[in-house]
This record gives sequence, C-alpha cells and structure tokens, in this order.
Amino acid sequence: MHKLERLLRPRTIAVFGGAQAAAVVAQSIKMGFAGEIWPVHPTKDEVAGRKAYRSVADLPGAPDAAFVGVNRHLTIEVVKALAERGAGGAVCFAAGFLETEAYDEHGERLQAELVAAAGQMPIIGPNCYGLINYADGALLWPDQHGGIRLAEGGRGVAIITQSSNIAINMTMQKRGLPIAFLMTAGNQAQTGLSEMALGLIEDDRVTSLGLHIEAFDSVAGFERLAARARELKKPIIAMKVGRSEQARQATVSHTASLAGSDAASGAFLKRLGIARVDSIPAFIEALKLLHVTGPLPGYRLSSMSCSGGEASVMADSAEGRWVNFPALTDTHRAHVKSTLGPLVAVANPLDYHTFIWNNEPAMTATFTAMVSG
Repeated sequence: MHKLERLLRPRTIAVFGGAQAAAVVAQSIKMGFAGEIWPVHPTKDEVAGRKAYRSVADLPGAPDAAFVGVNRHLTIEVVKALAERGAGGAVCFAAGFLETEAYDEHGERLQAELVAAAGQMPIIGPNCYGLINYADGALLWPDQHGGIRLAEGGRGVAIITQSSNIAINMTMQKRGLPIAFLMTAGNQAQTGLSEMALGLIEDDRVTSLGLHIEAFDSVAGFERLAARARELKKPIIAMKVGRSEQARQATVSHTASLAGSDAASGAFLKRLGIARVDSIPAFIEALKLLHVTGPLPGYRLSSMSCSGGEASVMADSAEGRWVNFPALTDTHRAHVKSTLGPLVAVANPLDYHTFIWNNEPAMTATFTAMVSG
C-alpha cells in the first residue's frame, strides 16, 4: 500500500479550524462522502451540523486524513498530535513558512519544525489548499470548486498543481474532462509532487495524469513516477513554468520553489517521456485526449473537418512536431470515398465538405472508414 493511501482515499476525516474547516465539512457532506467527519474546535459543540471534538485526543480514533486550517504555529502542534495518534496524513493549509523567507526570518525554521513534528506521517503543503477526491466524495478543500463526483464505476484524470487558483479554475472547465482527483502541492516541505503523483496513479479509477510544475521536487522521484506510469499505461503531461526570469522569481515567493533552467527542464521531461504543454487550454485538451485513448500507439494521425482551410491548418500543425498525417493507401482512400461520393477529393487531412452535414449515419460511416485504416 502506498504511504499516501489513507490520506488520498480516507474513510475518516478530521477537520481543524474556523471558516475554512467548516467549508471542508460542508463540501464533503454535499459531495456524498460516506465516511465519518470529525470537526475539532476548542469552543464549538457543532460544525456544519457535525459533532465537534475539543482535541485530537478526544477523537473517536486515528483519522485517515486531516485538514489543518489553523495558523502556522498551531499547525505544528496539531500535526504533532495527529502523528502521535497515528493519523494517515494531513493537509496543511496555513502559509507563512519557507515561501516567506525573503521577508520573514521565522519561515524557514517553522517549516523545519513542521516536518519534524510530522515524523513519518505524510503531510501535504504547507501553504496549500489540499485535495479533492471526486471518486469517493472526500474534499479536504476550503474553497469553491466546479467539479462533480464521478459516477459509480467511472474513471477520470488526476491533476496536481502548485497553484490553488489554477486548481480551482481547472475544476470550472466545461470541456468534458472528468476529474477523479485534484491536488495542490504547496511548499512540498515533506511530500513532493512526484510522490503525490505516485499515490494517485495507483488508483484504477485514474486514467492519466496532468502536472503543473514550478520545480521538480526530486529527479529520482520523477524517474520512478515515469517508470511506474509506463507500467500502468497511464500517460503524463506537464505544464512546466519558468521560461522567463519573471516566472522563475515568482515561483520563489509563491511556493519557495526554484524553477531552474527551462532548457534542462524540457530535456528532463522529454527523457522521461512526459509530454510538455505551455497553456492551461492545451493542458486540459491533451488530458481529455489521453483520458479517452490512453497512451498513443504511434505518431500517425488522421484529421477530419468540413473545410479545406481547416484541413490546411491541421496539416501545418504537424510541422516541427513528432507527428504526421500519412497519405492513405489506395484501398483506404476508396473505402472513405465510397461514403462521400465522387465530388469529394479524399486525402489526409480530410475535407469531407458539407454534403453529409446533419446526416448522422453518413457522418458515422465516413468517420469510421477514415479511422479504420
């Protein structure tokens, strides 16, 4: 069992803090989480309709997962108590740790104390929103989101990002991309992005993985991740920031990350077989493709549109990339042409004109012939 198993797929959740903690409780209930939720509050008897406990010691048992939404000093105390109780892991929401080292002399020390307090118990963050498990309805997440729970037996992609706002925006997409898990990495004080990803891809409900990376937490960790993903036939795409000096500087103040050389990052991802994209729309569309197809078997593509102009754009899009639109064999061309008639010149990319518009059986026949080889 992966060391993040209990945290990622909890049966019991403990929640610490005020407004953010109440949001975690309410959202897990709304999403239909079937496990137990244990709010912890020093004065309240109830949080979002659930009985509140006074301390970690008062909980009915060791929680599988905890959302710690208190200030940075109390976070260290709570994490220590959770580790001693045998909890499965904790999301540390508070900021004010290593990411503040440029203007706060205490941040680096406090982060070291947090890691020491956790011991062998996994922690995510600090300075992060946490995770959403859309497969089981477990939300260790203190803010809005736009996702929906996976249907019973459904599958989806897993996304890890170093930006909570990017994470929220990705849940708001309406591009037909089912999300099984969403995580934010924060400062990666103890658990790095590659380790989080390893925990996620072991889930049978995850089809592919998308990573928004500010900095690589571990070369060896990413090598293990890439190797395991190949074994499981679960493709990975990455959006690695840091091309500009401004972006590299921003990552330091954001999550205390060092973005490093962009050329080296690109070469590293290429060596691992992790495809790189440069924008959020490309990230989402690439994930959607891989969710449907799984690993692509080769570099040969076909394109179908009802416009000669669009066919030309598609042909040009292959230039400079490791893909191509191969010419059709005589047999293949004849098969496609039999579905379109004599007025359409059959090629790849294909412009099938407007003759079969709004004719679903005819369009199905053409598309089937084109992709059948």
